[in-house]
Amino acid sequence: MRRVFVATALAAALLAGTVQSASGSKFLKIGIYDEAQTLYGSVPQTFADLGDLKVQVIRLNLYWGGRYGVAKSQPKNAADPGDPAYDWRLYDRTVRYASQYGIKVVFSIFGTPSWANGGQTQNVAPRSADALRKFAYAAATRYSGNYQPERGTTLPPVRFWLAWNEPNNPVFLWPQYTQRNGKWVIQSATDYAKICNAVYTGVHATMLKGELVACGVTAPRGNNDPTDGGGKRPSVSPLAFLKAAKKAGMRRFDAYAHHPYYGDPSETPSSKPSSTGAAGAVPTAVTLANLNVLIHEVTRLYGRKRIWITEYGYQTNPPDSIFGVTPAKQARYLTQAFAIAKRNPRIDMMLWFLLRDEGNLGGWQSGLMTIDGRKKPAYFAFKNLRGAR
Repeated sequence: MRRVFVATALAAALLAGTVQSASGSKFLKIGIYDEAQTLYGSVPQTFADLGDLKVQVIRLNLYWGGRYGVAKSQPKNAADPGDPAYDWRLYDRTVRYASQYGIKVVFSIFGTPSWANGGQTQNVAPRSADALRKFAYAAATRYSGNYQPERGTTLPPVRFWLAWNEPNNPVFLWPQYTQRNGKWVIQSATDYAKICNAVYTGVHATMLKGELVACGVTAPRGNNDPTDGGGKRPSVSPLAFLKAAKKAGMRRFDAYAHHPYYGDPSETPSSKPSSTGAAGAVPTAVTLANLNVLIHEVTRLYGRKRIWITEYGYQTNPPDSIFGVTPAKQARYLTQAFAIAKRNPRIDMMLWFLLRDEGNLGGWQSGLMTIDGRKKPAYFAFKNLRGAR
């Protein structure tokens, strides 16, 4: 799906760049997010490429509902990963391939089954957060490292989890706003507080060591306008969303995840967000260059949590003549971006989106390879990040 980089009236960053410690991160987990390849593509070739790149972590959505959902029908015992309503085969395959290559998996639990939200689309929150909590528990149990779907075969462990994807974006969580007593309220933050709490509680109910659950997973910008486009595409900026979710009861998480994409191809990883607002205004865009504004707010509200960058990338021109940069710039910006993350002591995971360009030009063209498998300069730049691992 094409990411929308329309420059609306977004406020400038308060800082010219992230304020970073001289020592930086002791360890930065480096990886790729490209589920089109790791779930549905030529999986053997995909993992051969990931192995060549020395990828440490891959992210993919673990769909609760929807076309690729594990739970297309309602289970009788939702907390049991062996319930016959569940179909985990697609995810079991990828987890096993990842284990063969020594790659860790980040599962992003996403998508409500129609039976859990009154027959609505998967981007509408479940009516009962308890149903999601039980699914998260079942998933964490299945990928505990001890679960045997068949006698003699044990599934590899998964210890990294995300709660949903870009809940401040109406594509992934709807509605963003509702009216109460004649006033607009951020409904997505209210719904997301329950989603975060459910995933966190469900995963940690296994009592396994080393499990980490990240919430937030926020998109880089939002218009904060409930009537934008006639109400068709209202969205919430990351800082406004974080504050509203806290107020709505988002209690705990182990890490806060964010997607600090650029907003204009003229921006480098260290550039301020391109759009500006009134002097002294709170920034609405949170990119890599002003990420510390978000980190400061996470710290103020929740303490010194880990920060995960679970999507980042630059598109290339060709093939994208609107939002793309040259392949040489993509490679240079990739190196700069990972260096920025490495120097920031709060960031301990950064994932590039994608491994391979999407086939549709209306899609995303930030792959390290072209759609036909040709390696861009960024492929070798990523491979040379070994010193940062």
